[in-house]
Amino acid sequence: MATATGTPAEHGASPVVAVSTDGVAPEERFAWWGEMVGQEVMPVAIDSPHAPTFRGRAMGADLGDGVRLAGFSLSPLVATRQHRHIRRSDPENHYLMLVHGPPIGVAQRRSSVLLRIGEMALFDTSHPLDSEFVDDGRLSRTTLLRLPRASSPFSQDDVDGLLAQRLTPGDGTSAGTGALLAHFMASLRYQPFEPEELRRLGRIGIDLAHAFLAERLDVQRVLPVESRQQVLRVRIVAFIERHLHEPGLTPPVIAAAHHISVRALHLLFRDQPETVAATIRRRRLERTRAELTDPRVRHRTIADVAARWGYRSAADFSRAFRAAYGTTPSEVRRIAVAPRAATDPDAPRSAGSAGAAPPLTPAR
Repeated sequence: MATATGTPAEHGASPVVAVSTDGVAPEERFAWWGEMVGQEVMPVAIDSPHAPTFRGRAMGADLGDGVRLAGFSLSPLVATRQHRHIRRSDPENHYLMLVHGPPIGVAQRRSSVLLRIGEMALFDTSHPLDSEFVDDGRLSRTTLLRLPRASSPFSQDDVDGLLAQRLTPGDGTSAGTGALLAHFMASLRYQPFEPEELRRLGRIGIDLAHAFLAERLDVQRVLPVESRQQVLRVRIVAFIERHLHEPGLTPPVIAAAHHISVRALHLLFRDQPETVAATIRRRRLERTRAELTDPRVRHRTIADVAARWGYRSAADFSRAFRAAYGTTPSEVRRIAVAPRAATDPDAPRSAGSAGAAPPLTPAR
């Protein structure tokens, strides 16, 4: 995000930037915010009864190929995009808006909708737009996913029919894809990602968005094969996450749940960093390690932790854990508890030196 007055996020070379009105003189904050939105989203006219005390924060991540994910927290306002703004600058983008806080009203192309928490709408920079951030005493919060119109597989007439419509992730045939898309938009943390990782996330985001819109339009056939495969992979990984605790989670079970053959499942992951089985192993180990190092659940036995994450026996779990981390589950727990035991008389004690913590990531 371009501004010299905002506060850049401390993320090294990662193309992720945060800005805030905190670093702007109070009398200049509202005008500054309008200029920032004009540069980073599209030129609009803004008005707000909170202009003299306006507060706003924004954080954006460039995900490659023109795709951008940005989160905003701001004092309520009204934003209007008119023909004069379009003539001055039209970046020719579609935007998906996801609401996290007070309702936001959106009107475009003779359609209007009032979005509440968890709901989405699509708007287009090439048409006039009215949006109202409802004032209920809280800061408004929203996420925008920018989708370059040049990369859209849909006709403009089809997309125009979706503008300013309520797109609820859990509704209709698009519930699965919509929920994944909303999760992607809401939970992406602005971390010091490497540029290639951000580009990978961008490809996932645009494929999920196009699949969600295609299902709404009932034109799934226009999506490239690669996009449909990407969305299916995301669905399968989400399925794995939901069912990690089940000992019977295997490739045949996963394939059957998605109505594909086991061979097709393996082919789908052929060019990925991990096989399906390796993904299950890694995520189970990560979940167990997180529990073993969490003092809030130290009352659980190692056998209980193993059983909670799908291991049929504590012995099987211990062998897999040692192979991945080069140490035992009990040693990991002892090291995690040791610093607390030094200052907490109620914490469990164990003999021996704490030593160095084992690696955070299991061996592949």
